[in-house]
Amino acid sequence: MTQHKVWKNVLAALALAALLQPALPARAAVEQRDVTHSQPLPMGRSAAADQTADHSAEQKPVVNQFLLEGEGAPASETVRKELPTYTAADKAAEKELEQLNRAYAKEQLQAQRAKIKARKEAEKRRDEARDARQTYPLDFDAARFQKRSLQVKGQPIVFRAYEGLVYTAKPYAADYERLNVYIPEAYFKGGSVHGYTAATAPIFLPNEVGDYLPGQAGTPSETSRHGGANAILRALSRGCVVVAPAIRGRTLQDKDGRYIGKAPALIVDYKAAVRYIRYNRGKGLLPAGNPERILAAGTSAGGALASLLGATGNAPDYEEDLRDIGAARERDDVFAVQAYCPITNLDHADMAYEWMFHGVPLTVEQRPGGTPAEQTNRAVRNGAETEAPAAGDPAAQDSLRKSFATYLNDLALKDDSGNLLNLSEDGEGLFKEYLQGKYVEAAQQALDNGIDLGNQAWLTISGGRVIYADLGLYARTVKRIKGTPAFDAFDLGTGENQEFGSPVTDKRHFTWYSLQQSGALPLPKQAEEKAEDERFALAWRRAEGQPRERLVLRKAQIAREKAQEALPLAQYLADSKTIRMLNPMDYIGTPDSTVAPHWRIRHGVRDRDTSLAIPALLALRLQNAGVRTDFRAVWGYGHDGDYDLDQLFDWMDAAVQEADQAEADGATKRTVEQEYLMDWVYPDDGTRKQQQ
Repeated sequence: MTQHKVWKNVLAALALAALLQPALPARAAVEQRDVTHSQPLPMGRSAAADQTADHSAEQKPVVNQFLLEGEGAPASETVRKELPTYTAADKAAEKELEQLNRAYAKEQLQAQRAKIKARKEAEKRRDEARDARQTYPLDFDAARFQKRSLQVKGQPIVFRAYEGLVYTAKPYAADYERLNVYIPEAYFKGGSVHGYTAATAPIFLPNEVGDYLPGQAGTPSETSRHGGANAILRALSRGCVVVAPAIRGRTLQDKDGRYIGKAPALIVDYKAAVRYIRYNRGKGLLPAGNPERILAAGTSAGGALASLLGATGNAPDYEEDLRDIGAARERDDVFAVQAYCPITNLDHADMAYEWMFHGVPLTVEQRPGGTPAEQTNRAVRNGAETEAPAAGDPAAQDSLRKSFATYLNDLALKDDSGNLLNLSEDGEGLFKEYLQGKYVEAAQQALDNGIDLGNQAWLTISGGRVIYADLGLYARTVKRIKGTPAFDAFDLGTGENQEFGSPVTDKRHFTWYSLQQSGALPLPKQAEEKAEDERFALAWRRAEGQPRERLVLRKAQIAREKAQEALPLAQYLADSKTIRMLNPMDYIGTPDSTVAPHWRIRHGVRDRDTSLAIPALLALRLQNAGVRTDFRAVWGYGHDGDYDLDQLFDWMDAAVQEADQAEADGATKRTVEQEYLMDWVYPDDGTRKQQQ
């Protein structure tokens, strides 16, 4: 028999064997697998391709080797599962799903390109508007001044006053982007004041911002709300050069009705003032002051502003806005910060307030304190203190209180001993003990100074020592003065809501929680959104190998995403970058900013405008980043500042002396290094060779 005939017979035998097989479609062999090995056909894999696979092993019963004798069902009794047949409709659905995903991706790409185009067009319009604004010179004119003399504690303080100097080339509001400069007269005659000279004098940079309203440029005065000379005149008496800028605020509008003082305008202006100082001192136009010894100071929102300046030195987030107002191209980091009761960390301040004051009735009172702007603009109700039955929705109070514990724990802050300051969900923990300690320290210092503490039920005093502060009883004693939420109100009723407006929108939310609770937009609650995501993920997994079901799910998911994207969020919620630009916590310890090396933070024991937790978080974040920070609660004061000016300027002197000594040590070290390097020569090829 020839070889050709042999192969012909073999092929005939194989064909006959195939005809004798049971009438089972090739895919049915896959669909009758053991349920313990059931793997749906991957999407995109055809039935024809599956016919070539070897499924013989999959059709064999599987024995569970981990079952003991007598346990479980015998392998022969394993339940088999019929999987749905992969039909032409499935294949069509699979193809449609692929097309849907491609189309949606293309649509998203086009939307992204449209956003980029719109942003570029907005930047172009912004540049055109900037060019159209009046241009002001940035050069300091030392010849234009008035000579004045005022008294501090009976001693004359003679100084030169340079007032009304615009500190940006392209201001939105020249009346508020201008500053006053005051220089002791002695510096023009080669003299010294309090040990400082024209070259070494620190620069005191106070702001008059309160309640995030526009702040006027400060001036020296022999009187203040705490008696005696104000901070500016006291600074002059201590040898400081004073630069006091006016700053835009939340209510400012231009002639066309556009808002020009919304966030981040105030911190951008403050930075521009610092750049103005360095620019003119560097050119030799500003006659005195050490630009490496700038002390920023403020109270309330002004304390928040000073904190922002100290935490965000040279941060790139602000460059676009600084360029827009024509700020000098200089550094904007500072040496030191004095922050009195800073109303800061606004996107978490509601949580901190409820952690301390939840369940405490709301008190409405007419009260002094704060900055002059706050005293003038604070909305007060008639009559003496009155109590409302509640401060807000108890559910909201409880939710915010619990959220604070989560936020705090995520920060992973530590005390001086390295203890992790945490909180449980019920608000108890080492962080609470840390704040109790701050109140105990304040009360003890007052006792040591001979101050009568009165009958303070929230303090435990024994043998002349304050040994315990009950925070819960403290909150009920001092009472709360803000509703729930205290800062991002559901009805947009706070000054902070107005601060986070836009050029065309007066008020906006700055937390997702308050926006959700406000009902302004049909937003799902966080728990509902999470549950919906989990339901979709589960349904998607269960629909593996079922293109028609997955097509329905994907269409629903895309519709949901489009509905959310169509919501006018920008009208109701500030963008995340702007919110970040008003929170110093987001910059401390990051490589993007130069943090001031010296901080002094004070919070009155009777302060209810924000929780003590807020300045405490700021101080702890600084300390954990290795920054020198002096943080205390102060007995006898509420929401106020500038009540301890002697101590403030003593602290400043100590910080300057420490820094000067460190620089002197560093200069000596550099001199030794330079002498060493003189033993080396540097050829043109970039290498170095030791001299013989």
